[in-house]
Amino acid sequence: MSGTALSLAVRDSSTMLRRNLLHARRYPSLTLNILLTPIVLLLLFVYVFGDVMSAGIGGGPADRAAYIGYLVPGILLMTIGAVPAGTAISVTMDMTEGIMARFRTMAIHRGSVLIGHVVGSVLQAVAGVLVVGAVAVAIGFRSTDATVLEWLAAFGLTVLVAVALSWVAVGLGLASPNAEAASNNAMPLIILPFISSAFVPIDAMPGWFQPVAEYQPFTPLIETLRGLLLGSEIGHNGWLAVAWCVALTALGFCWSRALFNRDPT
Repeated sequence: MSGTALSLAVRDSSTMLRRNLLHARRYPSLTLNILLTPIVLLLLFVYVFGDVMSAGIGGGPADRAAYIGYLVPGILLMTIGAVPAGTAISVTMDMTEGIMARFRTMAIHRGSVLIGHVVGSVLQAVAGVLVVGAVAVAIGFRSTDATVLEWLAAFGLTVLVAVALSWVAVGLGLASPNAEAASNNAMPLIILPFISSAFVPIDAMPGWFQPVAEYQPFTPLIETLRGLLLGSEIGHNGWLAVAWCVALTALGFCWSRALFNRDPT
């Protein structure tokens, strides 16, 4: 890509990003719903189930402070997983309302339409993580054992996850016939964290259920983020988390591009 083409692509992508951010500002209820769910879950599991869950995990006396440290990484990734549902709905609305067909005929960089949705989704996810993280700190979460490098790695991981899930969400939106179908198709991104190690360790689950929780993307992502934030061992989860992010990004990108470039029916 030449320098002129690259500058045009950046300009058009910036324009599409501003458009998507304006849409998000005009419909704040969707953003509030995305933030409300993880915050409510965080408060519920800390103040209602915290003592019971901490005693069950540790096998000793209740320690709500320790359970907060265990819980928060999963809640943060759950926040990221909730954002792409809104992205899928937004993309589907663009398709069904005809604006996407209009963009196809305009003299703009074709990829800028999708890039605008992805970057807007990533910014919303990062903002959501910061808000939920602030609530977690306010109720007692501390990361005293993590180094500056680990904090930077944790932030990089959240961005990677947001990029990967956003590209998948764009593909889901392009493949869905209406907004309701897009919302339903994005449900696995919201449900998978519930059947991971977000709330309890895998070895505390029934034996028949452990493979379901272990061999899915959110478990290594949560374990890696937990290790980075708490300064504990990550083991093989680090490269598994990066591999999942790269694979989902590549899959979502190729799928989205193929759907966007196909002839309209």
